Amino acid sequence: MEERDKEELCHRTEEKLVDMTSPQAQVVIGVRRSGKSTLCYQALQAAGVKYAYADFDDERLYDLKAEQLNDVLEVLYKIYGDFNYLFLDEIQNVDGWHLFVNRMLRRKMHVIITGSNAKLLSGELATHLSGRNKEIPLFPFSFREFCTLKQVETERMTTKAEAFRRAAFDEYMKQGGFPELMTIAHNRSYVQDLVNNILQRDIEQRYKVRYKAAFESLSHHLLNNAPTIVVPRELANTFDIKSEHTAKNYVNYLKQAYLLAGIQKYSPKSKVRLSQEKVYAIDVAMMDRRENAFAGDNLGHRLETIVLVHLMRKCKMMGLDVYYLNERSGECDFVVCKGRTVVQAIQVSYDISAKKTRKRELSGLLLAAGKTGCKDLLLLTDHESGTVEMKGKTIRIQPVYEWSLELGV
Repeated sequence: MEERDKEELCHRTEEKLVDMTSPQAQVVIGVRRSGKSTLCYQALQAAGVKYAYADFDDERLYDLKAEQLNDVLEVLYKIYGDFNYLFLDEIQNVDGWHLFVNRMLRRKMHVIITGSNAKLLSGELATHLSGRNKEIPLFPFSFREFCTLKQVETERMTTKAEAFRRAAFDEYMKQGGFPELMTIAHNRSYVQDLVNNILQRDIEQRYKVRYKAAFESLSHHLLNNAPTIVVPRELANTFDIKSEHTAKNYVNYLKQAYLLAGIQKYSPKSKVRLSQEKVYAIDVAMMDRRENAFAGDNLGHRLETIVLVHLMRKCKMMGLDVYYLNERSGECDFVVCKGRTVVQAIQVSYDISAKKTRKRELSGLLLAAGKTGCKDLLLLTDHESGTVEMKGKTIRIQPVYEWSLELGV
């Protein structure tokens, strides 16, 4: 990790969630290349503790067995001397890793883990560590973090600062938030390789996917069309997959590997929430920077994706849940809930200058207010702002780049 000392690194909001004094394993989880290792490194450096580091994404450790982890520990002691913090990068690559981690925790070792698969980490942690873990989700850069690395002022309200933020957001909406895209010129091949690596290594190999071509076609189809509602029967028919169950498994694999993020349909009924899931790319870079994507420049979908990922980033930290509302009479992009209470309804539209579009988006918020009792109604746009009084309700209109900076992450 010493090479990171020479890099200019961006501090992430989630760093403060890593508790260096806790007896629980600190588990930073998210899509590959989102900056998990760097976040842990910076948290460890800030704490000034003595730690050892092992990267299980290294090809030299490929096919390592759980019973060999003690040999790794011995080597780490030889390299680092005595330590009481153990940083295990991409540990899910080792089958049975949880047994080793559990033993380290019993020995009062502080353990920091990163991983790129929600099922392997969350499932095994819940089963074998019995609550002795704290999960910290990490997404690609937020717009605020993007501005920090671009040295764009985020607080000043001058005309010049506002223009620079506006320009930075246009770039962010096209490029996305993967940290390494900030410095790579040919970023289409980077995203293509990243997606292929996740599909082929993290999913196909680990889950022993039999129909690889169908799985990959389905995966690219969902990334091309996101945001979209998942209908397993249609996916099975389109890609000649033998059962709806298999198609549903494929979608779950993509979510567990953080290629896709899913939100449920809002309803007080659990059965309804479990059907008609809506999926989004985890970052706008995944939407079109791939071969044969044909996703085009659908700015509305890109803006909606940025809003969803930022909502998930914020809501994970605050214990809130995000749903979408879809009724026969209309729809609302997002409803944010605290327990059973809807605390905010959000509609996203790139351009509301057309009268028909404006009416549709405002009506969606009024529908959400009527169905949920929510009073905090927000219409997010690319550039418009203001306030609308409509049918006794107050609706705020705000550009996404302003909104995302106000959230503080």
